[in-house]
Amino acid sequence: MTLEASASPDPIRALGLCSGGLDSMLSALVLRDQGIHVEWINFETPFFNADKARNAARLTGVPLHVLNITEDYLAMLAAPRAGFGKNMNPCMDCHALMFRKAGEFMQAHGFDFLFSGEVLGQRPMSQTASSLRYVAKHSGFADRILRPLSAQRLPETPMEEQGLVDRGRLLDLSGRSRKPQIALAAHYGITDYPAPAGGCLLTDPGYSRRLKDLMDHDSQLAPGALHLLQHGRHMRLNPTTKIVVGRTQQDNEQLAQLYDPQHDLLLKTNGRPGPTVIMPGGGSREMVFLAAAICAGYSKAPETSPTPIQVSGAGRDDTISVLPVLPEEARRFLIT
Repeated sequence: MTLEASASPDPIRALGLCSGGLDSMLSALVLRDQGIHVEWINFETPFFNADKARNAARLTGVPLHVLNITEDYLAMLAAPRAGFGKNMNPCMDCHALMFRKAGEFMQAHGFDFLFSGEVLGQRPMSQTASSLRYVAKHSGFADRILRPLSAQRLPETPMEEQGLVDRGRLLDLSGRSRKPQIALAAHYGITDYPAPAGGCLLTDPGYSRRLKDLMDHDSQLAPGALHLLQHGRHMRLNPTTKIVVGRTQQDNEQLAQLYDPQHDLLLKTNGRPGPTVIMPGGGSREMVFLAAAICAGYSKAPETSPTPIQVSGAGRDDTISVLPVLPEEARRFLIT
């Protein structure tokens, strides 16, 4: 793919992948200093959102586009080419997918090239020279990606060769030290920026275990089921049935919002403080009674007498009476 400088007086237009962190902000400002028109794109799925990117856009005035890529992301997550990291994080294939989606947006909206705030060697797995090459190759836009903060330590890109970008005004950052970025932030007057980590649920060990269990038992990963993984205790009662037990009042409120009354069962103690329990997709009579007993066990109900549990959703609304299964007994069902 060949790039040519436009004969029109319109500025060069660059589209950046924005995480919302300091490096993203600096990469955009370095290019904007060259008179390049910069905008950002950010992606949302059940595993991460655009909140930090929206804040970065507010701080810098860089326009931001947000796209939901859940369907494509789940397809990639089912079998990432480069595998997973320490948890369920497919970082290299995640980045490649994002660059591919950004490249499609770039072509559709008349941008000249893509850029990102990645710094060579900053992250030991996803920002090595080989990782950056992998991402570029599998994005399908290898010759349209610029990394302004480390450009002078990387091979010259077509954008630099053809004069769209002044390579001499790009940076040569590398390694894990944040001192150069902090100094550059002070130069640009940026004082409000997030820590350089976090934000993706797929790096969380507990969430990853619950996600792996879901993927092992359910071939269709609905967004609602993925959001549900963030809340409560998750228990696998049998290969086709799981429940989610609220831990706190906030958990109970979140579960009630995520509950689908057309397909899920909701269980609550009648007249006593206790957890909200969701059974996604319902279950057999035996499993409903077991879930009700676990619900009673985590409530303030007496341990030795029957407890009424209200069961609603999926076409039913009734009350059943069960003896509690205490938390120490229920622990064997926990997804750990």
